[in-house]
Amino acid sequence: MATVLRKRGKAKQETAEWDSLFHQELRSQEQSLVFVKRMLVLAVSSITYLRGIFPEDAYRTRYLEDLCIKILKEDCASAGACKIVKWLMGCFDALEKRYLQIVLIGVHRDPDDTNHVIESYQFKFKYTNNGPQMDILRNENIEMSLTMEDTKKASVLLIRKLFLLMQNLDALPDDVHLTMKLYYYDDVTPLDYEPPGFKEGVCDSLWFEGTAVHFRVGDLQTPFHVLKVGVAAEQGRVSKLQEGDHLRENVQDSMQEMPGQCREEDLPSEDESAAQFKQPTKAPAKKGVNKLAKRRRK
Repeated sequence: MATVLRKRGKAKQETAEWDSLFHQELRSQEQSLVFVKRMLVLAVSSITYLRGIFPEDAYRTRYLEDLCIKILKEDCASAGACKIVKWLMGCFDALEKRYLQIVLIGVHRDPDDTNHVIESYQFKFKYTNNGPQMDILRNENIEMSLTMEDTKKASVLLIRKLFLLMQNLDALPDDVHLTMKLYYYDDVTPLDYEPPGFKEGVCDSLWFEGTAVHFRVGDLQTPFHVLKVGVAAEQGRVSKLQEGDHLRENVQDSMQEMPGQCREEDLPSEDESAAQFKQPTKAPAKKGVNKLAKRRRK
């Protein structure tokens, strides 16, 4: 009985935490960090759920505003889902230390070749010390400060666009393999740093099977963090989007260069829905590499 009560109490607390996600002012770095962590969990959970990677019972249902969301459970029967949760914990460690620059999730068919993918998901992080009074727009005598309402609108838009994109990609093969790679800011990250659950890797290239189509899902900004989300898929897997003209696509060569290997390019304006991320001028050291094979949910 005590165990059941503890589980119910924990579930009630988690539900309240998600319900209040957009109702807290992000006035401290710690509050901002918690918010960004939850948005990363929400995005990764939504991607794996809508792409049918793990079974239904690997997720719990939560509500955010008028959105029904699925969140990966920390303790479930799916070994693969539990592994993803552990990887996210490693990401949190790097986020807390402000080392993490990019989280890259690759979906590939060959378990022995993690660099040839059919889909990829990129989360890029930036940090600022300016705090709640950070100006996000300055035009002569007009200044606008970032508010929680701005962050909320950007977050909801990002989630909705991610849902739309995931639901309109063609179905994945029955057997897929996941790889998570982390990239860091070299100027602040110790050479021997490796987050829990990750091993040292090399900075290599990511190749698509065919021509890659890149979508910039969106970005959100808090007074202390910036998160940008991008998705890339093999062109043959986006037929629904192309036929319905749901999102504009940016078709590129069959090779997607990894961070640090592409030329510096400006990001598109806020209303553009498809683009490749701006790449750093200095190649970040990739130290986190993990791979996972799972059968899709039927």
